[in-house]
Amino acid sequence: MNSPDVDTAFAGTIPQLYERYLVPLIFEPYAADLAARVTHFQPSHVLEIAAGTGVVTRQLAKILPPEVSIIATDLNQPMLDQAVAVGTSRAVEWRQADAMQLPFSDGVFDMVVCQFGVMFFPDKAKAFSEARRVLRPGGRFICSVWDRIDQNEFADLVTDSLKTLFPNDPPQFLARIPHGYHDPAVIAQDLAHAGFTASPELETRSARSRADSSHIPALAYCQGTPLRIEIEARGASRLTEATDIAANTIRNRFGTGPVDGKIQAWIISIKH
Repeated sequence: MNSPDVDTAFAGTIPQLYERYLVPLIFEPYAADLAARVTHFQPSHVLEIAAGTGVVTRQLAKILPPEVSIIATDLNQPMLDQAVAVGTSRAVEWRQADAMQLPFSDGVFDMVVCQFGVMFFPDKAKAFSEARRVLRPGGRFICSVWDRIDQNEFADLVTDSLKTLFPNDPPQFLARIPHGYHDPAVIAQDLAHAGFTASPELETRSARSRADSSHIPALAYCQGTPLRIEIEARGASRLTEATDIAANTIRNRFGTGPVDGKIQAWIISIKH
């Protein structure tokens, strides 16, 4: 029932729901940190891959000097359209591009950035090799990936809740893709296979995921990610029911009113 095309399909109303609910829930706490790491290296030409709706792009545009060029790419044009609609504080070049076949010449960037996109690449080593190819010697690749799903409370609860609704074939998108690429040894091996010769710097970073109610994380995950496609494939009318069950599960754990759950990720940095 699942395919790579489904796992990377961010279309329809998903980009809007992703930006409205998922970005403040789990991506904003890491975007400022990642942008600050980029700034530390004082780049002049920055490429962002798998930019999504632009949460990191906006941070980069805000804190990098205006003479620094920023090109932000994503496989899904609807996500870029949403990013453009939100806007940035200064000019950014948006381009639709496949991270495994970047439309840029060799050695044109001194920084390549990717927040929570690597997990979606069908061939991680190929995408890493493309990042290395477009980097200048001495340039740097910085990316982040989610840690295990059991270290990310809302995603874990949503996944578990759907087992009660679909006991014979529970949707596993969150565990399989966003939280399916977290082994430091595998990441280091893929970087080496991509041609990086330096040792990667890997750091775990925990943060808090906060929302005004349990319904928000349920809506964010069930309707603002490709998990929605898995749910609707099991019954077009089941999406609201799945969202409500997820919200109830989160409410049972965290209570009524505002909710506050742990999120955890790996930050990876490697020099060309």
